[in-house]
Amino acid sequence: MAVTAQDEVARICQELIRIDSSNFGDGRGPGEAAAAAYVVGLLEEVGLTPTVIESDPGRASVFLRIPGADRTRPGLAIHGHLDVVPANAADWQVDPFAGVERDGCIWGRGAVDMKGMDAMILATVRELARTGTVPPRDLVIGFFADEEAGGVHGSQYVVANHPEIFAGVSEAISEVGGYSVTVPGADGNPRRAYLLQTAEKGILWLRMTAHGRAGHGSVPNDENPIVRLAQAIARIDAHEWPREFIPSVESLLDGLADLTGTSYAGGDLDPLLAHLGGAAGFVRGTLRDTANLTMLEAGYKQNVIPQDAHASIDARFLPGHDETVMKTLRDLAGDHVDIDILHEDIALDSPFSGGLVEAMIEAIQAEDPGAEVLPYCLSGGTDNKALSRLGITGYGFAPLQLPADLDFAPMFHGIDERVPVAALEFGTRVLARLIATC
Repeated sequence: MAVTAQDEVARICQELIRIDSSNFGDGRGPGEAAAAAYVVGLLEEVGLTPTVIESDPGRASVFLRIPGADRTRPGLAIHGHLDVVPANAADWQVDPFAGVERDGCIWGRGAVDMKGMDAMILATVRELARTGTVPPRDLVIGFFADEEAGGVHGSQYVVANHPEIFAGVSEAISEVGGYSVTVPGADGNPRRAYLLQTAEKGILWLRMTAHGRAGHGSVPNDENPIVRLAQAIARIDAHEWPREFIPSVESLLDGLADLTGTSYAGGDLDPLLAHLGGAAGFVRGTLRDTANLTMLEAGYKQNVIPQDAHASIDARFLPGHDETVMKTLRDLAGDHVDIDILHEDIALDSPFSGGLVEAMIEAIQAEDPGAEVLPYCLSGGTDNKALSRLGITGYGFAPLQLPADLDFAPMFHGIDERVPVAALEFGTRVLARLIATC
C-alpha cells in the first residue's frame, strides 16, 4: 500500500523536534545545519534535488523548486523555518526535545512553531514526488534559518543575496494562521472558525541607554542612570497607545460578532474576544501599537553607581506607524536616555481576496464543511516580511483543525508545546487540496 502524507507527517514532526535547533538570538545555539541535513535527506529520498544556502557556518536554509504545469503563471512559495526558541526542560512535563507522542499529541519545542508545519510541507511534497503529481504552477518550497531572531541569517540574507531562488514568485504561505478556534454560534451551537493571517505588525527591537554620573554607592547622586532608566520605563509602561482597527482586524471582529451574535458596538471588546480563548491575546496585540520592556542591564558592584544603565524594548507597530512609535518612545524616554534601533522590520497588510485566498478558503471548507474562515492580523512577525521586499504577497496559513478544549495560541513560545496528530493529518489534506487548485 502506497505511503501517503498523512501516514508520515507525525513521524517527520517528531524527528524534526528531536533535532535541537534552538536560536538564542545572540550567536549561541546549535544552528540549523542538522535540521537542514535532515530535510535534504527526506527530499533526496524521493528523488528531489534541493539547494542549501548557508549565510554563516551552521546557519543553513533549504530550497526546492517544483515546476508547474503552467510555467507562465507566477509561482507560489510555501515556506517554514527550522529554528526554534530555547526551552527550559525543568518547566516542561516532558523533555522538550524528545518529540514524544502523548494523549494524541506530538509534544516538544517547535511542535507549534513551526516544525509541525514543516512536517506538513515535507510530507505533502514527498507525496507529490512519489505520485508524480505536477502542481498547476511553480512551487518554491523553503525552510529558513534564523526566523526566531529576525531572519538576519535566514530570509533576510537569502532575499538580499539569492533573490533568484524566488524568481517569478508572486505569493507565499507560511505560519501562523490557518488554525481553528471553536466559538459559540449565534444559534447556540458551537462553530469552528479558521483564522487566516493577512497582516502582520512591524517590529522594532530597541536598546534604551540611560546616562548619568558614576560614583560611590554611599554618596547621594541626583544623576543616577538606573533611576533615570526606571523613570523612563515607568513612563513607557504607563503610556496608553491609541486604539485603531486596521481592515483585517475590523473584518475579524465583524465576522466574529456575526458568528457569535455578540456585539461590540459600544466599544467593549472583552465579551467578544472572550470567545477566542487563548487566541484573544494575539488579537489584543493588534488593536494598537505596543512597547514591552523585556530585559534590564545595569551596574557591576553593590557599592558602585554605574555610568550607564540599559533596557531592551520589543515594540510592534501597526502599518504606517513606525515613525510615530519611535517619536513617542523617544519623547517618553526623556532627557539623558538614548534609544537605538537594533532590528527593524516592516508591517504587512495583504488583501483578504483573490484567487489564492479563495483557494485557501475552499480547501478548508472541503475538509471541514460549514467552517468559517476569517482574516486576522498577527501581533508578531514571519519570514513573509523579507519576501515582501521581492514583491511577494504573503499569508499565514498552517491549517490545523483543533479540539475545542485545546488552548493552542499560548503554546507559541510557551511551555508544554504540542500539536494533535489528527490536526497534522488534517493539515496535509488541506495543503494537498490547496496545491492542486491554486
